[in-house]
Amino acid sequence: MNKKVGIQGIKGSFHHLVAMDYYHKDVAVMEHMSFHELAQKLASNETNEAVMAIENSIAGSILPNYALIDEYNLSVIGEHYTPVNMNLMAVAGQEIKDIKKVFSHPMALLQCKEFFKKHPHIKLIEDADTAEAAKRISEEGLTKVAAVASPAAAEMYGLEILAKEIHTIKSNATRFLVLGTERQKPNGVKLDKASLKFFLKSERGSLVSILNIMRDCYLDMTKIQSLPIIDEPWKYSFFVDVIFEKHEDLEKAIDVLKLMTEDLKILGIYKNNLV
Repeated sequence: MNKKVGIQGIKGSFHHLVAMDYYHKDVAVMEHMSFHELAQKLASNETNEAVMAIENSIAGSILPNYALIDEYNLSVIGEHYTPVNMNLMAVAGQEIKDIKKVFSHPMALLQCKEFFKKHPHIKLIEDADTAEAAKRISEEGLTKVAAVASPAAAEMYGLEILAKEIHTIKSNATRFLVLGTERQKPNGVKLDKASLKFFLKSERGSLVSILNIMRDCYLDMTKIQSLPIIDEPWKYSFFVDVIFEKHEDLEKAIDVLKLMTEDLKILGIYKNNLV
């Protein structure tokens, strides 16, 4: 039986393409229309693993997803970086001047804002998923309406691409996390990246001290993201990604960080896939 992997969106979405690439197509993809549902289904073991977008090179971090990973005690077991190729698509036989509305995921629309500045007659409408918008337009035969999605979505749902690669920055890429409910095991693969979450003690210079410990333990921080703690105004949790050469260096850092933070949580240890 194939592994059940949850994605946000439907087949043809960028999450679907990442799942196919990461797992080499040997999976049963389970579609979910929200990140919350995706996390919930994984936590309840209705899926085995999940793919979740976490940040984009243009639009930045998807902050609610950090909170979902923490809330549902999910483990980061891998990551995948993929180029984003946004395209304007519609039912065949139309031109851009005919389009009045465009539907897509808000992150997709944000990545294409310069293109749409050149077409002010088009109204942008946020939708749950890039591919779902394409599928709906196709199934209902809607005219004067377009979607922004991947070339795979256009092919899958029989739409015509009116404009290719409309994303503002051509080097646009998104980082996806591969999630499970248990810590990743090496199984012969070198695990050299870790995601951590911690609260800081209310002391002057506490964050600087944490960063110094990471440096002294030969950890290279690749990401730091703060998130407000809902029940404690003006207090923040920090999510940090680090890469390392020796697992012993990570263990040493964690031992010290446990003493210097109010709470330290290892979200996952996995293979660094940034090349």
